[in-house]
Amino acid sequence: MMLDDLRKRIDEIDDELIKLLNSRMEIVKEVGALKRNDKSAIYRPEREKAIVDRLEANSNGILNRAAIEAIFFEIFAVSRNYELPERIAYLGPEGSFTHQAAESRYGAMSDYIPLDTIPSVFEAVKTSRARFGVVPIENNQEGTVQETIDLLAQHKLTIAAEVVLPIHFAFASKEDNLENVQVVYSRDIAFRQCKNFLNDYFKHPVKLVPVSSTSRACQMAGEEEGAAAICAPIAARQYGLPILYQNIQDSADNQTRFLIISQNFVNQMSGQDKTSVIAKLPDEPGSLVRFLQNFQNAGINLCKVESRPAKKGTTFKYVFFVEFEGHFHEEKVQNTIKPYADNLMWLGSYVQIC
Repeated sequence: MMLDDLRKRIDEIDDELIKLLNSRMEIVKEVGALKRNDKSAIYRPEREKAIVDRLEANSNGILNRAAIEAIFFEIFAVSRNYELPERIAYLGPEGSFTHQAAESRYGAMSDYIPLDTIPSVFEAVKTSRARFGVVPIENNQEGTVQETIDLLAQHKLTIAAEVVLPIHFAFASKEDNLENVQVVYSRDIAFRQCKNFLNDYFKHPVKLVPVSSTSRACQMAGEEEGAAAICAPIAARQYGLPILYQNIQDSADNQTRFLIISQNFVNQMSGQDKTSVIAKLPDEPGSLVRFLQNFQNAGINLCKVESRPAKKGTTFKYVFFVEFEGHFHEEKVQNTIKPYADNLMWLGSYVQIC
């Protein structure tokens, strides 16, 4: 078959796809009207997962799950905007890793608010200036973002979903020679994730200046002689900062997990859920051991247990950020946590990605 014939066939398929997508969006508008009447949530991560699961099972071609997700998450995002446009706050500015995580779920059409700090994102959601907020919670190389955990306990917002994003750092600067670089801007966690590059490539003292985001690092490096940024490649391109080195992170497996937060958001059970809680346990010997033992006895897998300062009074007291597999409303989970009902703050049950 000649190239022109193949292109003609592709055009025919594309014409059929656009007809089908328009038909889908017409139904989506009807769904949106029903949800507005019922005051139901537009964003349903467990429903989106079920669709992707079904499509993956029915796919007999070359499209794998990653390809199906890439295509249909954008379709889902467009669909939600037809149902009800929603505003999303994220740790900015544009081009940050958090921005990429937000767009991976809400697409390019959504209304985004880039904010300079994680507390600002929480405040935007708490005051309803944004329906959803996207914040980093942990990196698989460097651990948790403790500020996010503290703010979850403080603001009593709920977790609607988690997003996992592979992290690839670039070294960008207007300087062609590394010997001319005197200062490097980035997030403090990015410096830790790229310490091997910094140790290996700089033979002279260089000042490492932590800033609010890697995108902000690009902005500052672009305005200053002798400056550079460790940033996302997309941010360097967005701010016109030449990339000198790609993939400078210490680990090729570097990934960051983000949370989507909202007010009073409750997911239905998907069969593959994770629950996050804050546990305020009695200050007595063995209280944590007994609490954790209950999960083992029930056959519930614990994903994370991390202590955080209670920040009350002058004593050294702690609360625990706990994540486990299962939905909060499952009978097995309810039976396990029932003895601690007065000591737990439920943060959310959501589709488990990692």
